[in-house]
Amino acid sequence: MIETINVARVLREALAAPYRILVTRATGALVRDRIELKLKVSDCQAAVLDFREVELLDLSCADEVVAKLLRSGQSKFVAIAGLHEDLREQVHEVLEPQRLAVTIVHDDAGPELLGSVGEDARLAFAELRQGGCTCDELAQRLDWSAARARAALEALEGLRLAQHDDLGHTLIPFA
Repeated sequence: MIETINVARVLREALAAPYRILVTRATGALVRDRIELKLKVSDCQAAVLDFREVELLDLSCADEVVAKLLRSGQSKFVAIAGLHEDLREQVHEVLEPQRLAVTIVHDDAGPELLGSVGEDARLAFAELRQGGCTCDELAQRLDWSAARARAALEALEGLRLAQHDDLGHTLIPFA
């Protein structure tokens, strides 16, 4: 099960005001704390942070809400939806130097990566968009060694962008 968290609604509840702008580190920390609480009590394995109703996001809030949540070590898989271009730039700017990445989910297209991901992991992610595969299958598809394919898949797993089971590796099913 996937839980969708409306970030603007969390902001309004946290501040008891009709704001749609996420600015200041203190506001970001307050919103992140509420999101972490929602994730802690939820029985879902994955969550999508929906930014559709957020009008403005500064760097300090992007760091507090997105980057710190990704670094928190919580056991849920997290993706983002509804990022317009300005918000996307802010999130990318805080993820990149921290070597973090997140999956962006779209209503009308497949998932994409945002943040810091090596080229091999990026290519592996693109292959996994087409469907799950084993390490050997990925190596064959991309004409790589098994070690190179395994390293790329492990990088995606380490960033919590992919998962594996007995059948192989897949992207997290956020949709």
